[in-house]
Parts: sequence; C-alpha cells; structure tokens
Amino acid sequence: MADRALTITADVDSAIRRHGEETYPHECCGALVGRDGRVTAVVALPNTTEEGPRRRFLVRPSDYRLAEGRADELGGELLGFYHSHPDHPARPSQYDLDHAWPTFAYVIVAVAAGAAGDMTVWYLQDDRSRFLEGSLHHGENSHPDPAQAVHR
Repeated sequence: MADRALTITADVDSAIRRHGEETYPHECCGALVGRDGRVTAVVALPNTTEEGPRRRFLVRPSDYRLAEGRADELGGELLGFYHSHPDHPARPSQYDLDHAWPTFAYVIVAVAAGAAGDMTVWYLQDDRSRFLEGSLHHGENSHPDPAQAVHR
C-alpha cells in the first residue's frame, strides 16, 4: 500500500479537537466527510459502546447510515471516521484494528488531561493485519464560518 494522505481544513481540525475535549475523559467519535482525500466536514456521532466509553467507541449501523446520509446532503462522501484517545497516544489499538473497515481513513486525536494534542491518520492494510500511518495535511477552510464544518 502506497503512502496515503488525508487533507483536513483548519475548521475540521478544530472541530475534531473540540469534540475530543468536550467528551473527555470518554472517547468521542464521528465521521469524516469530503471528496478525493480532502475532509471538509465532520459529523459527530454518539459513543454508544457498552464496554465503557472511556476506552472504546462504537459506530452502530444506524450511525453509519446517518453519516452516509449527512455526507450526501453535504455533497460529499464518507471518507472515514475519527475518534479520541483519552490519556493515550494517537495510535490505533488492537480494538481499533479489530473493528476497522478497509478503504476508510481513521483519524485519532490524543486528549491528555482534557487538552487535545497529537492527531494522526491511519489506514487499514489490505490484508487487515495492521494499520499503516498516513500523512495528515492541513488545507485552507472550506467554509467562511468554521462552525458550519461540524454537523451533529
């Protein structure tokens, strides 16, 4: 698999970090919406895991359908998902690997003591054996109002 890159706007970066800080000490999760490897909006999703939202997140089929619908409404497509790692590095866990889908980008933001820090992007290797780190690039804002990048 060649190096994969994802571009996020400054407002998307801010929205993901803010979501992680707001849900701390629990994990947040959401969908990445855009086209051609460029994320222009995020859709915040509920963390409905029964294993404890402090260390896990779960995207239910109904949440997935909601994210796809919002992507269509926004004129984009579902590019992947993001979530936070409270008080842990922005690296995928075994749980992340066990629940990942191919072709999607997975953005992880580390949130330490309530403050967002490192943000990384990962892609599932074709044989599903591990994640490979991609390149996360920052582009210019796509919306004049950064608040419009977040869709709940």
